Amino acid sequence: MPRNDQIIRQWHILRELESSRGKTINELAQGLPSDYPKHARTIRRDMEALEAAGFPLITEHQDGVVKWKLMDGYGKVPALGFSHSELMALTLARRLLEPLEGTNIQASLQSAMAKAQVGIPDNTAGELANIQSALAFGLGSHKSYKAHRATINQLSQAITNMHTVQMRYFSASRNQTTRREVDPYRLWYTSGALYLVGYCHRRKDVRMFAVERIRSLTLTDHPFQMALGFNVNDYVQDALGVLRGRPIQVELRFEKNDRGLGEGPHLTCQSISHLTENRGNEHGANRGQ
Repeated sequence: MPRNDQIIRQWHILRELESSRGKTINELAQGLPSDYPKHARTIRRDMEALEAAGFPLITEHQDGVVKWKLMDGYGKVPALGFSHSELMALTLARRLLEPLEGTNIQASLQSAMAKAQVGIPDNTAGELANIQSALAFGLGSHKSYKAHRATINQLSQAITNMHTVQMRYFSASRNQTTRREVDPYRLWYTSGALYLVGYCHRRKDVRMFAVERIRSLTLTDHPFQMALGFNVNDYVQDALGVLRGRPIQVELRFEKNDRGLGEGPHLTCQSISHLTENRGNEHGANRGQ
């Protein structure tokens, strides 16, 4: 089994221990995701590895069974001192992930924020409340991913392990569902929606897939390697939302009193220059399809 799987399994075990007063080996095994091994011997090896890594695990006999737990007091956060800008950044981060409510990503941030707030002194906590009431911004229209939590978790695991996935995907443009085999590169959130960027074996090219259109998903044990020289950040940085296509160079001319011209390029492929007759000349290669 890849080392990444072992680390993620041990992370799940720690989360189980953090949220309980003690669990047996079998209870810890049953708390793992369905696609992870649930052998008692494997869990015991994980517990030994966590102890060796410095986690203060102890055992207690309760009702005739042995239960594992973290030492009392472990994980308590000391008093934390945050600056005004740091508090604002924390508030902003929480709001930005609201569209992913119901997923493990948003739940983990909420859990981390709750732990951090325990360590915030009373005077700072009041300041945080003031920021929350003073700072407001619109997220725009966005989709809900509560019903897609399992899919997102599976995709995250496949991306981490670099394993191909098989899925049934609904294409809105063709109004049909097809079977796809995809090498998942990254989950990308943009324009109020979550997309999977990956290599589609059916299309023989890198494509974007709307997560909510994935009808079913199966993890495989087939490893993949990202194409040599391919960079996900370069692939998405000049996209207009999720629209992609052949680059087209365009030239736009504006009157000199157009106030929006001086706001700067909105895409990395744009450039702005000024004509000799003092009329703005903005040009760039915008990608779309």
